[in-house]
Amino acid sequence: MPKPDGFSLGAHQYGKAEVRLVRVTRDTPRHTVEDLTVSSQLRGAALEESYYTGDNSAVLATDTQKNTVYAFAQQHGVGAPEDFLLRLGRHFVATQDAVEGGIWHAQRHTWERIVAGGAEHDHAFVRAGRGTRTAVVQIDGAATHVLAGVTDLVVLKSTGSAFSGFPRDRYTTLAETDDRILATSVTARWRYLPEAVEAGTDYDVAFATAEAALLEAFAQVHSLALQQTLFAMGRAVLEALPAAAEVRFSMPNKHHFLVDLAPFGLENPNEVFHAADRPYGLIEGTVVRDGVQPAPGAWQSLPGFV
Repeated sequence: MPKPDGFSLGAHQYGKAEVRLVRVTRDTPRHTVEDLTVSSQLRGAALEESYYTGDNSAVLATDTQKNTVYAFAQQHGVGAPEDFLLRLGRHFVATQDAVEGGIWHAQRHTWERIVAGGAEHDHAFVRAGRGTRTAVVQIDGAATHVLAGVTDLVVLKSTGSAFSGFPRDRYTTLAETDDRILATSVTARWRYLPEAVEAGTDYDVAFATAEAALLEAFAQVHSLALQQTLFAMGRAVLEALPAAAEVRFSMPNKHHFLVDLAPFGLENPNEVFHAADRPYGLIEGTVVRDGVQPAPGAWQSLPGFV
């Protein structure tokens, strides 16, 4: 059927989401495990016909995208998730005439070796409990964007945080404080400069550098607001990682409220708290290196960021 009069297809993409990939390298008795969740989404003007008429002649099946993930893991290895996604994205754009670009996501799930008999075991692992590393590759025509980041990185300071000086009106009940618990679950993504992507970057080293920088900033900054801490963390990443252009954060404030123990005849000198899960303050922001060109195409289809 022809395109209906008066209606047009807007932004669109399609692909296979959350492909679970585990690769075991066993070329020595000491094995390694790489564990990713990979998503592939393809874009192109020629794909519109499948929406209008159901013509699938340009549509690479989502099952084929899934199979390519597994085949590439065997043929080329995995390595840094950013490199793996770049290989996938460039392959689809180069081999499919209808594909002009797309977005490829990965989460890396980390495993640590179990210690047995006082030594790390060669082939037994336990899932690490810290935040999940993320990677995104966007290809849009001639432009290739690489984003890296972390999610569910839960951090807490038992002191060194305050919140005061805010406006008060008839509905304000929150007391000012110069000593509170500051806790959040960090979701952060940083964009690499195009020249860093073109030249090639050791993404594993870069990720470790950025994560260490943002954690150190969280620990060391005497926080007067989570907003101030967010900016300090972003600045620390950009100072430590010259290859990065900008950092975006989404950080819920995990509130801890002092429990009133007076009804039980007990004092509570800032020691016992109720950890509330909702509602929560949600602080989001972007820290940008001065002089870099904006790249809105790098962030399209990525929810959860301003």
